[in-house]
Amino acid sequence: MATQIKAPVFPESVADGTIATWHKQVGESVSRDEVICDIETDKVVLEVVAPADGSLVAIIKNEGDTVLSDEVIAQFEEGAAGTQAAPAEAKVEQASAKTEAGAAAVVERSQPVQDQAPAVRKALTETGIAAGDVSGTGRGGRITKEDVANHQTKPAVTPLSVAVGERVEKRVPMTRLRKRVAERLLDATQSTAMLTTFNEVNMKPVMEMRKQYKDMFEKRHGARLGFMSFFVKAATEALKRFPAVNASIDGDDIVYHGFYDIGVAVSSERGLVVPVLRDTDRMNYAEVENGIGAYAAKARAGKLSIEEMTGGTFTITNGGTFGSLLSTPILNTPQTAILGMHKIQERPMAVNGQVEILPMMYLALSYDHRLIDGKEAVQFLVTIKELLEEPAKLILDL
Repeated sequence: MATQIKAPVFPESVADGTIATWHKQVGESVSRDEVICDIETDKVVLEVVAPADGSLVAIIKNEGDTVLSDEVIAQFEEGAAGTQAAPAEAKVEQASAKTEAGAAAVVERSQPVQDQAPAVRKALTETGIAAGDVSGTGRGGRITKEDVANHQTKPAVTPLSVAVGERVEKRVPMTRLRKRVAERLLDATQSTAMLTTFNEVNMKPVMEMRKQYKDMFEKRHGARLGFMSFFVKAATEALKRFPAVNASIDGDDIVYHGFYDIGVAVSSERGLVVPVLRDTDRMNYAEVENGIGAYAAKARAGKLSIEEMTGGTFTITNGGTFGSLLSTPILNTPQTAILGMHKIQERPMAVNGQVEILPMMYLALSYDHRLIDGKEAVQFLVTIKELLEEPAKLILDL
């Protein structure tokens, strides 16, 4: 008896998803808990796994189709893997095909992009790789997304000659995540009274403390002592002193949050994501560093869950990772403020009437002027500056 395979139940913040990839085809053997399908939403990629050993007997939603929460996407039959050629027979056929003159394989690999599955077409188009250049490992020698990804990791072959005067352009559809990010950024600029204030911080005290204790810290806690934990803890203390910066606007109401959930912007291959550290006032430096490290690893692997990116009362983004010296970050609505970190750069500074070369960083605080007055915003940023320039105050809660 066939069992229905359904899309996961999406949170309220996710309206629908798109079938990104079918890893298994009708009649193909599958083991219990093996991933059979990826569903891409505007926040994360969700994996659908097999409920038992068996095979798919019907695919209802094809790659590229839109699916709703808990919607049926396929039919599955337990222990029904023999409806098509047995795996051993398939391997014999595939081996036989490879030992022939090779013409069939060449024809299969040289299929135009239009003949590929939607997810493969998208991968080929985005990477600019020709279908004929990729060796297919799928059924019948067809190309899979993994084949395209593996092809990208191979050393590039430098062409002997390049056509002169070509004006090349390509058109690719936005991913759901990129479209959602674009919508949120546009909404933030149009629906808020966004203003940015700047300051600069002398990073020498933090850098010296980090240099002195980083080895001991890593040995004790198993985490690398970075700068983000200092900024997260400084921002948390500043949020305690200025509750409006930790608040949000809901219609005609101001919602003051009695907790501190700080989102940390992380760059991934799919785009910018903002996982949230919960209750940062209760976290120590090691917990902050471990939390950020775990989120970064998940982001690179595309394994962040929707729950891990939902909520947040304040956001920190670090453009300095990519060399940015100064920027104006855009609000992550419905939050009312976001802190932008930047590149640490040595500059001559006047200190007690003397010129010193110090490692300086520009800080930027973008805020919603409807809720936060300029005075509060400036004082909030100055508080972060002071706590970072005298980290002992931060650690001693002074």
